[in-house]
Amino acid sequence: MAITYSFNFKSYIFPLLLVLLSTHSSATSTSITDRFTQCLNNRADPSFPLNGQLYTPDNSSFPSVLQAYIRNLRFNESTTPKPILIITALHPSHIQAAVVCAKTHRLLMKTRSGGHDYEGLSYVTNSNQPFFVVDIFNLRSINVSIEDETAWVQAGATLGEVYYRIAEKSNSLAFPAGVCPTVGVGGHFSGGGYGNLMRKYGLSVDNIVDAQLIDVNGKLLNRKSMGEDLFWAITGGGGVSFGVVVAYKIKLVRVPTTVTVFNVQRTSEQNLSTIAHRWIQVADKLDNDLFLRMTFNVINNTNGEKTIRGLFPTLYLGNSTALVTLLNKDFPELGVEISDCIEMSWIESVLFYTNFPIGTPTTALLSRTPQRLNPFKIKSDYVKKTISKQGFESIFEKMKELENQMLAFNPYGGRMSEISEFAKPFPHRSGNIAKIQYEVNWDELGVEAANRYLNFTRVMYDYMTPFVSKNPREAFLNYRDLDIGVNSHGKNAYVEGMVYGHKYFKETNYKRLTMVKTRVDPSNFFRNEQSIPTLSSSWK
Repeated sequence: MAITYSFNFKSYIFPLLLVLLSTHSSATSTSITDRFTQCLNNRADPSFPLNGQLYTPDNSSFPSVLQAYIRNLRFNESTTPKPILIITALHPSHIQAAVVCAKTHRLLMKTRSGGHDYEGLSYVTNSNQPFFVVDIFNLRSINVSIEDETAWVQAGATLGEVYYRIAEKSNSLAFPAGVCPTVGVGGHFSGGGYGNLMRKYGLSVDNIVDAQLIDVNGKLLNRKSMGEDLFWAITGGGGVSFGVVVAYKIKLVRVPTTVTVFNVQRTSEQNLSTIAHRWIQVADKLDNDLFLRMTFNVINNTNGEKTIRGLFPTLYLGNSTALVTLLNKDFPELGVEISDCIEMSWIESVLFYTNFPIGTPTTALLSRTPQRLNPFKIKSDYVKKTISKQGFESIFEKMKELENQMLAFNPYGGRMSEISEFAKPFPHRSGNIAKIQYEVNWDELGVEAANRYLNFTRVMYDYMTPFVSKNPREAFLNYRDLDIGVNSHGKNAYVEGMVYGHKYFKETNYKRLTMVKTRVDPSNFFRNEQSIPTLSSSWK
């Protein structure tokens, strides 16, 4: 009796091919890394060797170095693309070598200062191209000059460190920047940088007077040598599209030795919709010394039912008596009393605004560990017309339908309305009542949970369409949001970039940014999913 053997060629050869391809891919990646590392060591300044500053996935410290500055746990999954190398630069020459060698070996370069970029683009890519990270957290010197009221700040410093070093030398000087102390200077400043001094002094970029930038040729430039167009671009257009910003020179601003803060709470049962409607009418018209934010989130009331809580965190550059008098005149609906107010120094107000307990030592600002780490999603909008009481009531009902919604309204007006929309790439000036930040936080890890909460955010954002800016629906670069467009860097990259470019910068500023980009980085070396493209577009 003959025995017949059945042989399935496909079932045998396909798995074998996958193994071979995987092995080849791994070997190729290793080969690229080896050649790149050799180039780095050859190019490094002998006075500043790279020994100990290079981490590959084979290094036992690689995971901890990578995760040390991941601030959004959405991008700390096992499936998240990982760099082939991390360079923890100790000197500008390390960055210069990285740029030159990356161009030679056609690698995608990511620059990370604080890791707070909301879409993780300083350490993640959505492309299939091998990439590496230059982490500049070690470049964080801060040199404050009281005599001319300026400071040179390296890009790896955090905002908390900047504030602390200023206050260390003066209790009457400050700098207008963000309220989160662990945010890195590099990304924050280059994308605009706002905080609770913005109505008095404008944005961070409105108070930057010089910079040091490593360009696509590995040259270290200052404002004079880079020229005014490039300096304009990196003060609001995002530095990562044009080079690597090493340091900024900032102009400090004056604040009184005593400021006043409060953070009163009101709920739907306390006529919150009436208060919110009044806030949208007056917030941008209040005294320039007053920054009065309004945030909403969903809580359970005493009956266990969902209700909306409004918080009104406030900074006033003056004493409590003057503040209450001002609010009784212009915003009596909020019902603020002297007992709600706390007088303190400006540096103490930074801690208060970040929800540190009263009396926390200011040295807490030197910690580089965030107060909270979790997956989250953030989006932004601009409000140009008042929202009715009924409008706010409908917004509140929608928030209660969804999970973990938080909306923060940041007031404009004041100095923000006095600066031309063309002065910096950041165009959102006169005509804006407020910027909205949508935020959803969650604790569960994994793609399934992320998709669920991301959908909640998108539903809320869609619901807000009638209440916000139109044509374009504007957005804030530092609240980077890949939902509003991704650049494939193909032949139509300029056109693709218009989608998010017009939202972040509006048409005129976007055009100017692409012209600067084309001149200073014609091969589009510095790029990410929402970078400024060149006019010729594709990177080959």
